[in-house]
Amino acid sequence: MRQRRIRGGRRGAMLAGATAVALAVTMTASTGRLLDSSPTAAGPTALARATSLGPCMIRGALGVQMSEGVPTSAGYARSTGTVRALNLMIDFPDAHGQGSAMARYGEFFPQTSDWFRTGSYGKLDYRSETPVKHWLRMPKTFKAYGIERGAPFEPGYRKLVKDIAAAADPDVDFSKYDIVNVLVTPNAGPSALDTVLSVTFAGNPDAPVADGVPLANASFVYSRQDDGSGSYSETGYRVLPHENGHTFGLPDLYTQDGGGAVGHWDIMSEDWGVGNDLLGWHKWKLGWLDDAQIGCASQAGTTEHLLSPLGRAEGGGTKLVFVPLTEKTGYAVEVRTQEGNDEAVCRPGVLVYKVDADVDTGHGPITVEDSTPDSGGCTRRPNVHAELSDATYRPGEVFKDTKTGVRISVGGADASGNYRVYVTRR
Repeated sequence: MRQRRIRGGRRGAMLAGATAVALAVTMTASTGRLLDSSPTAAGPTALARATSLGPCMIRGALGVQMSEGVPTSAGYARSTGTVRALNLMIDFPDAHGQGSAMARYGEFFPQTSDWFRTGSYGKLDYRSETPVKHWLRMPKTFKAYGIERGAPFEPGYRKLVKDIAAAADPDVDFSKYDIVNVLVTPNAGPSALDTVLSVTFAGNPDAPVADGVPLANASFVYSRQDDGSGSYSETGYRVLPHENGHTFGLPDLYTQDGGGAVGHWDIMSEDWGVGNDLLGWHKWKLGWLDDAQIGCASQAGTTEHLLSPLGRAEGGGTKLVFVPLTEKTGYAVEVRTQEGNDEAVCRPGVLVYKVDADVDTGHGPITVEDSTPDSGGCTRRPNVHAELSDATYRPGEVFKDTKTGVRISVGGADASGNYRVYVTRR
C-alpha cells in the first residue's frame, strides 16, 4: 500500500541491480522505466515558467522525498505527450489466475486511458499495451516473495521484478515502455478491504535491468477494492491512475486517518468509491494546465479572478489561482463542478486548499479548507470519506485566514458556470 521512490547506481546486465536505498513513501501501484535524467523528463515538459508566476512556484525542502513543489523534480516519467504503458498479468503456483488474464486487464482499460485523456485535457496520450495476453506464472509461490503491506523493495520485490522480466522474455521489449503495470491475480494475498498491498516503486535506476533499461517505475496492483455494492465495476480501476500518478511524481494526499485532509477532491487522496479528478495544483504540476491558466495573487491588496470549472476542457480560461504564503506554502483556489472526471461533485463551487511543499508524501501535504465543518458532507456514495464532499464555497461565502491576512471571497457565478473570486492579502 506504500509507494517508495528509490535511487541508486546501475549496471547494464540483462537482469541486474545492487541494493537500493528507499527514499519515499506513497500508496498504490505503477511501474515503468526511467526516462533520461534531464529536468524535462520529469512531470511538466517545460520548466520555463512565466516570470509573474515565480512567487507561486513553491519548492520542497531538502529531504522531502516526493514534494508538492513546482516543477516536479527529475527522475519520474513524463506526464505530457505520448506515454506507453506495458501491462503484465501475473499469477503464482499457489494462486492460479482467476478467469482470463485479459479479463483482469479489462478491469482497468480502456477506463484508465480515458481517465487520463479527460483529466489532462488531451495533453497526455496514455497508450496501453498487452503483448502477453495470458497469465505469466511466477517460479515461486506468492508466499515465498514475502509480500505484505509496507514490504520494501529488497529483497522480495527485487526477486519478483527479475522473475517477471525473465517470464516475459522474449515476448516483451521493455525498452519500448515508459510505465509498467503489474496486474496481479486478485486471489494472491488478502482482500483490499482488509489490507491494501498495491504499491509503486518509482525513480529506482538500480532496479533489475531488462532490454537495457532499469524497470525503475514499477507498479503492482492486487485484489479488488470491492465492498459488494457493485461500485467496483464502475470505479475500481482508479487504483491504477492513482498508482500511475506516483510515476509522474505526485505524492499521496491521504494521512494515517485515511482521506481526511483532502477527501474525495483528488485521486491521490481517495481512489475508491465514486469517480474524481486531480486538484488544479496537480494539473499545473503535471503540465496539464498552461501558465496562462494560472493566476498568482502574490501582491498586497485585492485582485479579481474569473475562474472556469476545472473539469471543463472547452474554452480554456483561468483554472487556478494560487496565493503564496512562504517559499514553501500557499493557498490554491479552483472551481469544481460535475464536469470531466468530477462526476460525483455534490456541491459545486469554489474549492480552497493549502499546499505545503515541506510536507512529505503520505503526511498530508495538502489540506482542504472546509466551508461547512462538521456537516457530515453531502454525498451518500459508498466507500467515501464524506465530510469534505461539501467543502466548496458558494457565492457570498468567504474564507479567512486571520493569521496571514488572506481573504478569499466568492462573488458569484455567471450563466456559463464561471465563478468570480476576490483575493485580498495584506
